[in-house]
Amino acid sequence: MTDKPWGRVDAEGNVYCRTAEGERPVGAYPDVSGDEALAFFERKFGDLSLAISLLEQRLKRGAPAADLQANAETLRAGVVAGYGVGDFAALEKRLDGIDAELSKLQDAQTEQSEEATAAAVAERTSIVEEIEKLASSVTESSNWKSLGASVDALFIQWQEHQKSNPKFPKSVANDLWKRFRTARSTIDHGRRTHFAQVDARNKESKSAKEELIKKAEALSSKGASGIPAYRALLDDWKLAPRAGRKLDDALWARFKAAGDALYSAKAAEVAAEDESFGENLKVKEAILLEAEPILSMTDRTQARNALTAIAKKWDAAGKVPRSAMKSIEDRMRKIEAAVRKLDEAHWDATNPERVARQSGLASALTDKIAKLESELAGAQAANDERKIKEISAALETQKSWLTVLG
Repeated sequence: MTDKPWGRVDAEGNVYCRTAEGERPVGAYPDVSGDEALAFFERKFGDLSLAISLLEQRLKRGAPAADLQANAETLRAGVVAGYGVGDFAALEKRLDGIDAELSKLQDAQTEQSEEATAAAVAERTSIVEEIEKLASSVTESSNWKSLGASVDALFIQWQEHQKSNPKFPKSVANDLWKRFRTARSTIDHGRRTHFAQVDARNKESKSAKEELIKKAEALSSKGASGIPAYRALLDDWKLAPRAGRKLDDALWARFKAAGDALYSAKAAEVAAEDESFGENLKVKEAILLEAEPILSMTDRTQARNALTAIAKKWDAAGKVPRSAMKSIEDRMRKIEAAVRKLDEAHWDATNPERVARQSGLASALTDKIAKLESELAGAQAANDERKIKEISAALETQKSWLTVLG
């Protein structure tokens, strides 16, 4: 028979474990020695003790309390079964300590879970509030590209939040999802309505502008004479509803091409006309050389007669090319202005009313000068330096005014 402090093996190979209540048979291991049989059941106890040690380590690390509780219940069942040889009372005591710590851990983890859940609810609520804010801001002028990108980003954020955060009450989750889905539906409805209206406007604009294009293209056979009608069509174009930029640009390109053809025909006519007026330009340049001496004339009658003769030649010379028209007309206007200035000067000098006014003023100035000269003689006789200075200055002023009057 083999005998140790926590167990023994009898002659028949039966193994017993000693407890406070007495011996308890735990099994048999036939065909081996008593030491081997006892060692086998001691190892069973050791495995159980090691499992409890691992549980204690997981408890210290703060593993999920629910997992630890299940593990502890399994180990306690093993201890109660007592399949092994060793101090099972000590194992029960260790499990009792684990249960006590588990209760504290479970309370702490429950509190942490509730806080994490509350934070997750707040975060997901903020996502919902953000999309609701977008939904409330929808108008006809909304930037749908930017708005759509924002909605997509919020939906991705929602999905990531579901994956990476703790679950919370189904009723709360369902309510938040319902709000999110409603807001997204509102935005989607606004987008569909907007683009339906855009499509309708595009169709209306396209129809109206294609009709104008058709009329503009029909003017091509008229050449330059079709430009007034094209300008009228251009006014109608400006009043027509706008389409989307891409469509509107394409329609405008067609309409403008029809107009360009008309203006090209006009440019060709002008070029041909200018070529035919080239000789007229040479004639008018020669006339200007003949006329420019008028600029230095001072006799009004002589200048007027010379200009009259020049004007007859000028009119007879005909039109000049458009490119030279302004410069050559400006030169002629300068000569006409010089003659007009001589006429105006003559009128100012011979205007009866003006002459009368000047004559009266000159007479008054003469009388004033005579009076001042008399006062100056008196001041000089009295050697009054102050009066001499004052009267002399006044006398000088009056004489200068008389000079201006001529």
